[in-house]
Amino acid sequence: MDIRVTETPLYGPLVVEVDYFTDGRGFVMESYNKRVHLAAGITYEWVQDLHSRSTKNVLRGFHFQDGSAPMAKLVRCTQGAILDVIVDLRIGSPTFAQTFAIELTAENKKMLLVPPEFGHAVWTLSDVAEHQYKISNYYTPAAECSIAWNDPEIGFEWPGTEPLLSKRDQNAISLAAYKERPAFFYPPFGGRK
Repeated sequence: MDIRVTETPLYGPLVVEVDYFTDGRGFVMESYNKRVHLAAGITYEWVQDLHSRSTKNVLRGFHFQDGSAPMAKLVRCTQGAILDVIVDLRIGSPTFAQTFAIELTAENKKMLLVPPEFGHAVWTLSDVAEHQYKISNYYTPAAECSIAWNDPEIGFEWPGTEPLLSKRDQNAISLAAYKERPAFFYPPFGGRK
């Protein structure tokens, strides 16, 4: 397995690409190999896999778990297309509240490594999309947090103005409220060499 790791403008998150074999029958891809990831400096221990399916214009996020159960994610789209967006939540970071976005598709097979200190959101671009991700900690409801997708201080320009949202995301807190009781500070606490 050959891996290509690309830094993003925000220190910590990475775009991860791996080689895959394709022919007339389809493709074969080794999406994760612990030894290869460790050699590339990715040291998170993945403890659980999640699989999500959404219809067009569903928006999930900005989600994260606080410092009591911090959770990194390695996200890939396995059907359709998603816009994967992250926001830096590290108080004191030179990129605090800045975002990075990437289109992940079943065709491009790119993955996004999201450190625990980043809010994570997904907007479904295709009629149906499935994304799967590895996580570094177990889902812990008491640690679960969500920042409003349309927070003006974050100011991300989404591909639409009327996403389909869960009750949780409809009631997400503002970035200002997060700053009153922050979960993360700069510098980050690990997961990469």
